[in-house]
Amino acid sequence: MPTQFARKRPAVPSSCGRECFCKLTRVSAILPIHRRVLRSDKTADRLDQDPSEELSMAENTSTADNTDIDPDGDDDPSERRSPALIATAIALPVALIVGVVIAAVVAGNNPELSPVALGPVPAPAAESETCVSLLDALPDKIDDFTKAELVEPAPVGAAAWQRSEGEPIVLRCGLDRPSEFDQAAALQVVNGVQWFQVSGTDIGLAASTWFAVDRGEYIGITIPDGTGPTPIQEISDTITATLEQKPLDPAPVAVP
Repeated sequence: MPTQFARKRPAVPSSCGRECFCKLTRVSAILPIHRRVLRSDKTADRLDQDPSEELSMAENTSTADNTDIDPDGDDDPSERRSPALIATAIALPVALIVGVVIAAVVAGNNPELSPVALGPVPAPAAESETCVSLLDALPDKIDDFTKAELVEPAPVGAAAWQRSEGEPIVLRCGLDRPSEFDQAAALQVVNGVQWFQVSGTDIGLAASTWFAVDRGEYIGITIPDGTGPTPIQEISDTITATLEQKPLDPAPVAVP
């Protein structure tokens, strides 16, 4: 069956037996593979003067518009910095820093997601009308997962959704009937779809695979543990709206 996101399949304990091995095969198969304001020494000396003298000097400078300046004197206008100029000089690097921080935050909120690699699995009905219709109807987002690009060559009848962290959600359509799905299997109905769940807990996989068993073709969706109920609910809504319900076809119960 479909391959899991996990690249390596966990070892099956020797005591697990044939039933555990079957669960391992089913669950793992569906998963995917500053600027300084410089002052002259004279300007610095003036800053050491009494503040009242500095204020008087500034007032005299602003009112003496037509006063001649002695070229050999000490009152070089270029040595004076207006408060507006100083404020601008300080504001420019500060604005630059803020801009860099904002850009970093935006980049962090929009991480570049890599394509998801899925290995081939037996899916004899992947090109059926049922599967084509379902894949065309699948949503671009499931909860906080976004539909992923698949690494080529992408298997037919497959789709995946991913987020910035953790494993993706993987869907496969047109699968073989799960070997564990027999007349005694327990089913769960979610938004009108009957699902047969295979948990990976017993074999060390942090995911469960759900098989839709009442739509003619078997549809498997592997969901990482801790994701919550939203993915299976939203996929169920899509299946209900797209595919007609069909009779169940479980395997007979094996006679000991």
